[in-house]
Amino acid sequence: MRVLIALICLLALLAGSGLGLPGAWAAPESPEQDDYHQIRRLTDVLGLIRKSYVEEVALDRLVDGAIEGMLASLDPHSGYMPPEMFEEMQIDTTGEFGGLGIEITMEDGLLTIVTPLEDTPAYRAGLQPGDQIVKIDDQVTKDMDIMEAVRLMRGEVGTSVRLTIAREASDSLIEVSLVREIIQIHSVKSRLLDAGVGYIRLAQFQERTADDLYQALDALGRENGAPLSGLILDLRNNPGGLLDQAVAVADAFLRDGLIVYTEGRDQESVLRFSAADDGTEPDCPLVVLINSGSASASEIVAGALHDHGRALIMGTRSFGKGSVQTIIPLESGAGLRLTTARYYTPSGTSIQARGIEPDVVVRPLSATEQEESGNLREADLDNHFDTPANGTPQEGEPSRLSADDRADYQLMRAYDLLRGLKLFSGRIRKAS
Repeated sequence: MRVLIALICLLALLAGSGLGLPGAWAAPESPEQDDYHQIRRLTDVLGLIRKSYVEEVALDRLVDGAIEGMLASLDPHSGYMPPEMFEEMQIDTTGEFGGLGIEITMEDGLLTIVTPLEDTPAYRAGLQPGDQIVKIDDQVTKDMDIMEAVRLMRGEVGTSVRLTIAREASDSLIEVSLVREIIQIHSVKSRLLDAGVGYIRLAQFQERTADDLYQALDALGRENGAPLSGLILDLRNNPGGLLDQAVAVADAFLRDGLIVYTEGRDQESVLRFSAADDGTEPDCPLVVLINSGSASASEIVAGALHDHGRALIMGTRSFGKGSVQTIIPLESGAGLRLTTARYYTPSGTSIQARGIEPDVVVRPLSATEQEESGNLREADLDNHFDTPANGTPQEGEPSRLSADDRADYQLMRAYDLLRGLKLFSGRIRKAS
């Protein structure tokens, strides 16, 4: 790439000074000459801009624009990062950065939200997966380079940015003003639900996600005082992150077998990752929650656990990002985010633009508890018999389920399933 850029710059200078080769070209006689012919087309344009554009334009600006255009024409996830953006990207994986807290992609030239990250300005403002960002302040985003969109939304902490949102369920555009914050993402959250069911939420895959997962599992086991009767792994609205952390998370629940493999043109992009029986968690029933905001590394975990029959996948179809991006630093301090491979689940399935279909489809409904009314029970009848003393059930522990838990329809269906499995297996043991 550095050689190519140097060649472009040299030819551009020649063209701009009038010392370039004639504009008429003979048919190429070899692949090498054809490559040179294609590069010359670019340098001809560079030379014309430098010579005839209404204002003088610095060569480095033109070269940056050419690189950005090349990468933007490939796919929605490849891009060029100027030095300041490349530095911010490196900070992102540590879990702290400045901005709004939105994971974005380009779909048919439209800037689309993959997911708002939890506990961020975007999340609190109610932005949703699938929302299209039509404008950032007064700049229209149609066909905008994704890195430029990121640059516009990031800025000094405490400053505001105005987003104009198109939402499928809304007939009119929605305008939201957000204040930039330092975004601190705690990738692992956990708590114990009723009936010994553990709940772990993975918000992103960062440098310490797998280590934090093991710590959360240990803490849940100690709090429960016994092996968990079931576990809910919540990957909803998890946009992905580091590949090695996705592999390590899946490995925590698998004793052996393939987790994911990648294929690309470069031999270095052909990789296979397998599980090892080292620190594998006990085989308690496992439900993985996914939705349209579950992407990339989340889909690797869900796909591996599904293909090995280790987990039941519940929720709605995932995002469908089945490609691997490699970050390539440049001498200038800038960097490339380049799609270098496709990844496949252990069964050989590519989820690119397809996503993972859950075993049990549960759509996100608004759940509220209501008391039954109008139905009589025995206790409502006059002169009913009192409950015998020896027939009074013992009071159990207070419920750990919060109001937010009970309002989360998908979470409650996963919880009901695991609780039902526990009750059913207990009765099977008694019957035998």
